[in-house]
Order: sequence, then structure tokens, then C-alpha cells
Amino acid sequence: MTLARRSREDVRPVEHGQDPADWVRALALPGPEQDEALRRLHDLMVRAARHQVWRMRSMLPRPDARTCDELANGAADEAMTALLTKLDTFEGRSRFTTWAYKFAILQAATEVRGHAWAAREVALDDTDVWRDATPGPEQHAEAADLGRAVATAIQQALTPYQRRIALALLVDQVPIDVLADRLGTTRGALYKALHDVRTRLRAHLVATGHMPAPTTSAGGS
Repeated sequence: MTLARRSREDVRPVEHGQDPADWVRALALPGPEQDEALRRLHDLMVRAARHQVWRMRSMLPRPDARTCDELANGAADEAMTALLTKLDTFEGRSRFTTWAYKFAILQAATEVRGHAWAAREVALDDTDVWRDATPGPEQHAEAADLGRAVATAIQQALTPYQRRIALALLVDQVPIDVLADRLGTTRGALYKALHDVRTRLRAHLVATGHMPAPTTSAGGS
């Protein structure tokens, strides 16, 4: 039975200090019950965010308690806003608190990455960093040849914008949400650009004989 079909008469009111039996109902209806549910939800979000920030604290330039606490509280506030705008999408397939934890954890990770990269430069110029892709003498000749082929593919198959995306995301390991913020674009747009990068590189490597051509099923036309 989906959450939307549950009878309101079957749900007990929220008692102070107790999680609601039906979070969606408690959060959607204005009144004392909603106030208590919001307080309980924020407490939950803060706990989840603190846990995630603490796990990722090594990424922070100053992983002191104050910084971690500020990041966790900010993440909890943003996560609550995101959750409440999507409240009607909760289908009851998992516990509401488990669903809510995911919002807090994802937002906390975003906050940590953003803070970690706040003072770092993201190389967005079209610098030819791929020109010398020859590996060291300890590497095999096959790897050296493939490395040169990939470098050539990057230069010849990609647009300047695609090369900048490849450099930032694949080489410098810039978090995609950080790069989206720096470029004034969206994660979705960057995912699409990265997909195009991989498609073009694969096609170029297939054409030059450095990758096998994709196979088709025997029954395909």
C-alpha cells in the first residue's frame, strides 16, 4: 500500500520528543504537529550532516570543530529545503528517516567539496597539457602507444570546451558540482558534455585501431 493511500485515522499524533508515525502528514499540515516534526527533522539532518562532514574532514584546509559544525548546519538547512520541496515524491519504499538521511549526506558532501575547492584554482584555460603523454621507461610499449593515441584523440577529436571539461573532471578530479558553479552551468550539462567527450574519444580510438569496434548482435541489421 502506498503512502498516499494510508488513512489519516490510522496515524497517531506526534508527541513531543517522538518521531511522527507519518512524517509526510505531520510536515504537510500547519500547526503544532508540523512545528514539532520540523524540529525533529532538522535534528536528524544535522546528525546525518555532521557524520558525513566528519568522514570527509581530511579534504578541508582547516578541519577544526567550528568549521565542521558550520558546514554541517548549513548542509542540514539546505537539505531540509530540498526535502520539503520533494515531500510529495516520498513513496514509502523505505523509512522516511532513511530517505531524509540521503538528502543530508549528499548536501554535506557537496558543502565539503565546495569548501575544499573554494581557494583552489580550477584550470579552465585550453592549455595543451596533453602534448607529452609518453610514459616513463618502466612502462610497456603498448601503454606508451595508447597514451600517445589518447593524447592525440584529445587534441583532434574534442572541442576546446570539451578539452577543458576533460582536464578538470578527468585529470584534476574537480568535483562536478564545484566545476558547475565555476562555469555557471548545471551538473546535468556537464554530465552531457562528459558523455560527449567519452563518445568522441572512443570513436577516434576505434578509427585509429587502438580500440576494437563495438560488436553488434547476430540478429541485428
